[in-house]
This record gives sequence, C-alpha cells and structure tokens, in this order.
Amino acid sequence: MVTGDGAMKSQQVKDIMERKVVACIVTDSVSLVAKKLRKSGISGMPVMDGDKLVGIITESDILRLLRNPEYSRKLWLPSPLELIEVPIRELVGWVEMKKALENIGNMPVRDIMTKQVYTISPSDSLERAAEMMTKHDINRLPVIEGGKLVGIVTRGDIIAGLGGEGKK
Repeated sequence: MVTGDGAMKSQQVKDIMERKVVACIVTDSVSLVAKKLRKSGISGMPVMDGDKLVGIITESDILRLLRNPEYSRKLWLPSPLELIEVPIRELVGWVEMKKALENIGNMPVRDIMTKQVYTISPSDSLERAAEMMTKHDINRLPVIEGGKLVGIVTRGDIIAGLGGEGKK
C-alpha cells in the first residue's frame, strides 16, 4: 500500500484477517467437520477446547485417513489359483477400506488434528504472515490476541491484501 507521500505502508494481519472464524471442537466427529468444511467452502479450521485453541484440522488430515494400505506383491498362490490372485487381493483391500470408512466418520477430530499450531498476532505484518506460512508449509494462521482466537488469515487473504483488498 502506498501512502499519500509515496512511501510504502505495511499492512497488518488485522487489515485482512477473517473475523468470523469457522471452528470446531475437539469432540466433533470427522463426519461433522467434513460437512462444516464443505458447507463453509474452506479447507481447514481451528480446533477449540472451550476458549483454547488446541489444533488445526484440514482436508489433508482427513484425506490421510483414506490411504489404502499397500499389500505385498509377493503374494503367491498355487498355480491353479494364480488367475484369481489379483481379484482376491483387491477384495481384501476393499473389505478393509469399507471397514475403515465406517469407523472414520465417527472418529473425534482430536484424534487426527494437527496439534502443533502456528499463530500470529493481529498487529503482525502481512510479510510476517507470508514468511510463517512459507517456512512451515501451511495455508492458514489463527490470529490470537490476549490469548483468544480473534480471526484467521489464509494465503488467499494475503494475496488479496497485497492487491489492496482488505477486509471491511
């Protein structure tokens, strides 16, 4: 941002952060959190325990639950059965995946959330926020003031802020 005298003025996180934070609580199920993410059009949210920020849950955290375990390609069956070896392996994988999916939806978010949360202050600069996101390979930073969650800033917010679009 350029001031009237032509000097650069650094924007602060409070100028661009989202103040209406969509969050969940540690006991929310993965299914409920997935619905909140989809309904809100976001890819991650803070996890709260009362007023305390205790984690972050993202689409990536949820997707990691869906990884199918690798099966050994060294499975050997007697020659008359060799033709059905692959279908048996696929069936075993499908049954295990189905069982896992049934359990995933009811799992509390505390079991899969990222517990190490990087935060930022409303008075920090956009440059500081961008530096933290890049250094830690994260897409969002909860904004904390006086020990309380007061907002969230995303990579998209920073890009918009650099383009002169602050929050109203």
